Amino acid sequence: MVAKRNNPGRANAARVLLLTRIFAAPRPLVFAACTEGVHLQQWCAPSGFTIPTSEGDLRPGGHWRSCMVAPDGTKHRASGRYLEIEKDRRVVFTHAWEENGRRGHETTVTLTFSDLGPKTKLVLRQEIFDSTASCEGHRDGWSQCLEKLRDLLGDLRDRARKSAATTRP
Repeated sequence: MVAKRNNPGRANAARVLLLTRIFAAPRPLVFAACTEGVHLQQWCAPSGFTIPTSEGDLRPGGHWRSCMVAPDGTKHRASGRYLEIEKDRRVVFTHAWEENGRRGHETTVTLTFSDLGPKTKLVLRQEIFDSTASCEGHRDGWSQCLEKLRDLLGDLRDRARKSAATTRP
């Protein structure tokens, strides 16, 4: 009988989250919505959750921290630091949940923004989770967030159009 060997590449692949979305908005607007606190507070939490507090220093080496509040009032704190910022193209940051003032397992999140004519392709990659269950939980959470981002971008586009229409002579 031959002993089975674990395939670490395959095991790690199950703990990597990859989501791709196409937004009907220009890349600079999508980038701004993903990096500016006023926008992040509107979409960067699953449905029913709020973000009453967040702060960040958007630069390589800068830190960020936020608190999400669940519908039942439970607070979920997370923090990390920015590793890479390439304006309108790429953001890389670390992410860890905090419990009792201690940071848990840290993952790396990479957001990549690409032009598709008047649309933008956003690729979100988060790796490596400590379990497949955690990865799947984040898949659900991020999917809900990205739906909210789509709606926010639609609102921002509509407001920009209305503003442009009212300022024309």
